[in-house]
This record gives sequence, structure tokens and C-alpha cells, in this order.
Amino acid sequence: MKHRIVVLGAGYAGAFTAGYLARQLHADDFEITVVNAEPDFVERLRLHQLAAGHELPHRPLAEVFAGTGIRLRVARVTAVDAEHRGVTIVDGDGIDRLEYDTLLYALGSTAADHGVPGVAEHTFHVAGRPSALRLRARLDELEENGTVLVVGGNLTAIEAVTEIAEARPGLRVDLATSGELGGWLGPKARRHLLRSFDRLGISIHERTEIERVEPTGAVATDGTFLASDATVWAAGFAVTPLAASSGLAVRANGQITVDRRLRSVSHPEVYVAGDSAFVIGKNGHPLPMSCASAGFTGMQAAAAIIGDRTGRKIKGTALAYFGNHISLGREDGIFQLVDGDARAKSGALCGRSAAHVKAAIVAGSGWSISHPTFGMPSHRYRLATARAHSADTVTT
Repeated sequence: MKHRIVVLGAGYAGAFTAGYLARQLHADDFEITVVNAEPDFVERLRLHQLAAGHELPHRPLAEVFAGTGIRLRVARVTAVDAEHRGVTIVDGDGIDRLEYDTLLYALGSTAADHGVPGVAEHTFHVAGRPSALRLRARLDELEENGTVLVVGGNLTAIEAVTEIAEARPGLRVDLATSGELGGWLGPKARRHLLRSFDRLGISIHERTEIERVEPTGAVATDGTFLASDATVWAAGFAVTPLAASSGLAVRANGQITVDRRLRSVSHPEVYVAGDSAFVIGKNGHPLPMSCASAGFTGMQAAAAIIGDRTGRKIKGTALAYFGNHISLGREDGIFQLVDGDARAKSGALCGRSAAHVKAAIVAGSGWSISHPTFGMPSHRYRLATARAHSADTVTT
């Protein structure tokens, strides 16, 4: 009987790891099933661009995984039974249960509301494609007459507010952050950030903590009302409660506790990659929820799965964080390097060059994930393709 590997999630971490496993493991011995709620690979790093009005490449997962032998289930995961090694999923045909021998949990994260009243009812976010499209539709309705308020001071908030301001110059665009905008950047990078906000006409409300969100704006803790026709919530990320209810050991924030090889500390047949993993990086701090972390944890989880199942040596991946790469619209950006303690260095790459570097990195990530057979020996590719067609292993 084949060893059953089930991968939950096909974002940056899940799609990459699944494709890599398909290249490295023999199809006669292993069966890989990927479960994803959407039929397409979504470039989450570019969802602020989608919301602002730009088009993104269309990458159907059925085409991405064609020729790999991977089984695709477009379905929503509703439960994980870690004790009995099963996953409950729901799709258009109803409820189903998948049994696994090895599980890769890569369901990622969504926008964190921090318990602020009104966020769920009255805001948009760019942590998922459906919400980004809702925001885009709202911006289209406003055309050139309205105010957009972005709440947050992290990378996502900065990228979203600058993208919207650049793409929709007729709108008033504000940003509210509980701290100092870009206070974690080095002096050069922060000066450039503030100049970019000034160039784009973005109003900044620093040290402004939002107490609640209403249909027509947000109320700060000091009583200040910030009027808005579209409030974008970009104040951090949170994982779903699914892992916490699964029987897996989790942290207080719901992330799954793993060892250095990304194995669950309570259920070693479960591996975790991406935002769902709580893992200590090379600098002694938890890896942040980010695309960079998705890549490093995905590589480490894949190496561990292969090593644990085949006896091959498990290579260690450097769980490091090298810096903040921020786009400020299509032709501007910042690349802020950090030291071993994740503190900003004094120097930074700013402007058009930084924007082009980031665009290249994002494009490269999308290409590599959407070409999982790259590097697969031709005879194995032909065999996997034949089996996929004959057994209908790739389904939508």
C-alpha cells in the first residue's frame, strides 16, 4: 500500500512543498493529495495589487500539478483528527474524510481582528483573494470620490496604502497606525518611506489605536473619528482555530508547536510549513508570518518528510530572516537589511531599484511554484502524466 501524504493548503508553502515532494518521492511508493479551498494558486504577496485594480497571472492548480501525479481536491478543510490521522473536507459534493500517513499542515493565516468590534462587519482586507476582490469592487464604486482608511503599520499596510494611493489618485487615502510609521526601519529607509507617503498624498495618523470600526469610519481610543468610505484592516495576521481543535500542540496564538525539522512536537507524523508553524529561527526569535518564512519552512519540512520516510540524510535549512522588502507602488520600494537579531541596519536600497528587485523576486516565486516539474527527470514526468490521466488523479 502506498504511503499517503496529505498537504493542506496550496499557498506559497503548501504548493512548493507538494511539488518538491512529487519530484523527490517515487510514485510507486507514495501518494500525494493536496487540499485547497480555491482552484487557483493565489499570489498572496500581490493581493494588494489585485485590490488596487491590477490583474494577476491566472495559475489554475490543476495545471500547476499536471504531470506530477499529485491528486488535487478543491475543498475546504473543516476538521483535523490528529489522533486518528484523518481530515474532514467539504466541497460541492458534500462532506468527505481523507486518511493520511503523513500530513503537511500549510493552511496559512488570515487578517487578525484583535477583537476590535466592527472589523468583521465593516472592513476589507488583502489577506485573501475574495476579500481583495471585494475591496477592488468597492474602490470601483467610489471611483474618484471618497476616502480610504488603511489601519496598520506593518509591511502589508504600507504596501496596500501606497498601491491604492498610486492606482486611485482621485481618492483621499489615510493610514492609521498604533505606533510610529516605519519606526522599525533604519534612518535612510524611514526617510524614503515618509517621502513616498508625501509624494502620494497619504495622510498619516501615528499613535492612533482603533477602538472600533463603524460603517462610515473608525473610532480611535482617544475618541477621534476617522471618516472612511472603505476601511482596510491590515493590522497583522492570525491563524485559524482549526489546529487548536485538532489535538495538536499549539501556542497561545494557535500556531502549531514544531521542532527544528518542522515536525509537530505532539504528533511527529504531522509537519507544518508557513504561517501555521511556530518555530524559532536562527536568531533565537520566532519566525515572522511571511512569504520568506513560507519558503524556508517549506524546504525544511520537505527535507524532513523525505528523510523520515526514505532514510536519506535530512538537510538543515537556515531558518533566517534577512530583511524587509517593501513595495511602494509599481515603481518605488525599500529593501531594508536586518542584522542577526532582526534589527534594521543603517543602509537600505530605496527607490526604483528596490521595486524592480522585489518584482523579480515575486515573479520568480510565482514561476517556481507554478512549474513543480522543473528538474523532474523526463521519464518520471511522462510516467506521472500517464498515471494521472489513466487514474484521473488530478481532479477539480
